Amino acid sequence: MTKITVKFLLTFCFLAILNQAEAKDYTVKNAQEITALQLAAGDKVIMKSGDWKNQNILFKGNGTEKLPIVLIAEKSGEVLLSGNSTLKIEGSYLIIDGLAFADGYSEKEAVITFSKNSNNCRVTNTSIINYNHPDKTFDYKWVSVFGEHNRVDHCAFSGKKHQGTLLVVWLSDKPNYSEIDHNYFGPRPDLGVNGGEIIRIGTSEWSMYDSFAKVENNIFDNCNGETEIISIKSGHNLISNNLFYECVGTVTFRHGNNSEVSNNYFIGNHVKNTGGIRIIGENQNVHNNYLQGLTGTDLRAAISIMNALDKSPLNGYWQVKNPNISNNLIIDCKEAVVIGSGKSNLRIMPPTGLILEDNIIIDSKKLIVFNEELLDGEIKNNKVKGAQLQNGFEILKPDLVKSSGIFQIKGKERVPFWLKDIIGPNWKVFPREIIIK
Repeated sequence: MTKITVKFLLTFCFLAILNQAEAKDYTVKNAQEITALQLAAGDKVIMKSGDWKNQNILFKGNGTEKLPIVLIAEKSGEVLLSGNSTLKIEGSYLIIDGLAFADGYSEKEAVITFSKNSNNCRVTNTSIINYNHPDKTFDYKWVSVFGEHNRVDHCAFSGKKHQGTLLVVWLSDKPNYSEIDHNYFGPRPDLGVNGGEIIRIGTSEWSMYDSFAKVENNIFDNCNGETEIISIKSGHNLISNNLFYECVGTVTFRHGNNSEVSNNYFIGNHVKNTGGIRIIGENQNVHNNYLQGLTGTDLRAAISIMNALDKSPLNGYWQVKNPNISNNLIIDCKEAVVIGSGKSNLRIMPPTGLILEDNIIIDSKKLIVFNEELLDGEIKNNKVKGAQLQNGFEILKPDLVKSSGIFQIKGKERVPFWLKDIIGPNWKVFPREIIIK
């Protein structure tokens, strides 16, 4: 190592230690005190425990990867943001930790907003519970994620009864790489109208742009706001290793192309209209999912492959092209696979290029519903038990075992994430016991 290199490293280490030494802690009791701070990398803002009523917090600053700026509850879960309180995050490498929104509602903005200028920011260990406007037709989001490389993790969201998607990842002309992971999304009742999604990634206007968002290791518990639990409206997204428990709806590739839904668990427990995965668009990949006890049909079948509009507008139904559906385990579902779901006088364009292979379907009332003939596709190497054989299927030979409460292929067992990971905030247990009937 040269003398110049050693000198550079020593200088770098000295500056890092100096910056850390200069970092300050601030204890605050209202939003005005937070706004007044001139924060630097490594600073920590400690919110005093108590009821923060009608506080519109702007948390602003620029930290670094090694020295983020932190806004943290004095004691997790004991900073109660109530009334018309909201939080806006603006800057880089900002972390928000341990807050609780309850006993109130927003009058206009999202409850938590990552601004368009935010990047590498994080909300963790935080909850929004029953934060509802008295008028259920009043539309605001609980979380709006603009910016790039932002993360929402180990939070709890439950009881949204008013209009509007709970969490939206908003798009721009650049990918956002948002991460939504290890959260508990609790019960949401049926709104009876559109706008009751739990997560939406993009909009129809931006649907031909890529997002590269990830939604992983979350629990969705009785999320029944509307037909779409997660609505994918952009390209190159990953929905993986989540649990959808007794949810009346589907994970929907609504607009955009090249996304993936994999390694998820859909447990319906025979609740009416529980659904699985609905496919629209091009090059969507659906593999290694576990779907059991789902009663939905057609658009809410375990796997629903839609018919499309001819020359569809951006907000319409685009033709399904080249979907790859493989290695899914479908057990005791009313309709396992529907080809050409939603067919009507307007939705006349059938799916093309379908690959349906290496799936296992057991004891489903209907194996495949053909609303359309199969065009330029293949159904091969699938296994079936408890239903009449069709082309592309053979009798199931691998042994299935009951492990961790679910059926798994012997020798390929894995422990579901909710039995080993921390889901939601660490200061309160939100998820209830998962019972598979």
